[in-house]
Amino acid sequence: MITPWARPSATISRVKIRAVTLGFDLPYPAVVTAPFEAAARFLTAARAAFDAAGVEVQTTRVAGPDLGPTLASAGSDLASWAADTEAAARGSGIDYLSLGRLPATAHQFVAERVAPILAAGETVFFSADLIDGRLPSVAMAAACARAVKQLASMTPLGFGNLRFAATAHCPPNIPFLPAAYHAGGPPRFSIAVQAADVVVDALGASGGTSEIEDGLVDRLEAAAAPVERTADALAAESGFDFVGIDLSPAPFPSDEISIGAALERGGVDRFGAPGTLYLSAMLTRAIRRTRVRRCGFSGLMLPLLEDSVLARRAAECPPSLHELLLYSAVCGTGLDTLPLPEDVSEAELAGVYLDVAALSVALNGKPLTARLLPVPGAQAGDSTTFTFDYFANSRVLPARGAGAACIVERGQ
Repeated sequence: MITPWARPSATISRVKIRAVTLGFDLPYPAVVTAPFEAAARFLTAARAAFDAAGVEVQTTRVAGPDLGPTLASAGSDLASWAADTEAAARGSGIDYLSLGRLPATAHQFVAERVAPILAAGETVFFSADLIDGRLPSVAMAAACARAVKQLASMTPLGFGNLRFAATAHCPPNIPFLPAAYHAGGPPRFSIAVQAADVVVDALGASGGTSEIEDGLVDRLEAAAAPVERTADALAAESGFDFVGIDLSPAPFPSDEISIGAALERGGVDRFGAPGTLYLSAMLTRAIRRTRVRRCGFSGLMLPLLEDSVLARRAAECPPSLHELLLYSAVCGTGLDTLPLPEDVSEAELAGVYLDVAALSVALNGKPLTARLLPVPGAQAGDSTTFTFDYFANSRVLPARGAGAACIVERGQ
């Protein structure tokens, strides 16, 4: 029997900012420091402005462009460029950097070179697009599977895969990494919020689900208001366009800031029980009803290892990847921070990526991502041992032991 959550106070939770993310065209082929220094000055000013408004900023980030044109450049040495770019960003005081999005046509690059580049770095991210034209790319799904397996073996605990994601129909200006990339042109910034505690408070209120949904809309709008006001002032001062807030209520690995806790307060006996899909859809609907300048996913996030209750429930009763993918049909980002056995095959991973992309296509271009973490030396059911402030340890999820090998062999 799951212990009911205590009722919240009437106080509206104040969100934290997970990231202020500035997108701009990264210098290429020569890496010069001036753009990163300018970005760092803006991000430092942003941190100070939000602090003055009573809103904590956890990280500052930069997002680069779609890398298709860069890859097309003759003789491009992206490994050297990536290392120099990371050094310039870190030297300027920027916390994290997305090097940009790799188009579906770059599947050979993803299969052969993404893992070594990420393994050599510490704060750089890549995303790879699974959609080629209007269809899932079989070649890119296979390439992502290979990159993930390589990166798992090349970094301690396979942690390098935190910095890589396969994406489907993700627009520019998402503030969450790895999906973030810049659309080109003048710099723009967006805000990612940590707001799961707002949802926890709202779903603990009395009344029916319609009343709770209305209350959540009000709470999210109230919590976002100082963020939006401060961002508008920053835009006016800096000349950088403010794109909006990704209102996806990112969790933190503590029960009071947990989407899993929120769903259980909302009425399901435990996360994953029947009714979870209903509440997930309600939460996403509430987010999208808000009168907030939104961007990015702005839906429900279920990152298993970033949420203490999700991590605990997965350890108690491990879900399948496809059970978790079901919730993506009505909520947010897809499959995120899922620990998998070392021996999960490339064929199975490729099949997962194809299914994520197919769901995105079927849902009329719904933005979805997949960030999968095979753990070296681990089998299904083993405890994870990550030491990362934003992770709660859980158990390694089971693999199916079967995948899409014949689809990959057939090709597109």
